[in-house]
Amino acid sequence: MTDAVSAPDAEGRPRRTTRRFPLFTRDTARPEGGGRAAGGDAPAPARQWPMLLVLSLVGLGLLVTALDVFRVGTLLIGAGLLAGAVLRFVLPGVGMLAVRSRFTDIATYGVLGLSIVLLALMAQPDPLLRIPFLKDALHFTVDQ
Repeated sequence: MTDAVSAPDAEGRPRRTTRRFPLFTRDTARPEGGGRAAGGDAPAPARQWPMLLVLSLVGLGLLVTALDVFRVGTLLIGAGLLAGAVLRFVLPGVGMLAVRSRFTDIATYGVLGLSIVLLALMAQPDPLLRIPFLKDALHFTVDQ
């Protein structure tokens, strides 16, 4: 029985796999879904379009934030991370967008994206989202 992701040995033969952990790590497996997002004959940007989409949204958000439109820029950053979570959940192969296991990637992109969006909506002045118990918690911790 051979492992599809194991590197061949010095003679080019596939390594035999066992249930025992190896003494020395010789290679690492790709994350689940870490294969190309498009065929191998496509150009490199087309093969990595999920990662480029997320990076473009985050980069655009940073640019808009630098141009002093804070709320819109941070919303774009959060939306980019949420888009990464959705792409990781929906697509079987997302290329370099896959970093860890599917669950870990979705949880990380989702929690960070949602946190950034919520913080952008609560930013002062004139917050678009008000959470009353946060003000009470602040007064409880600061006022003594």
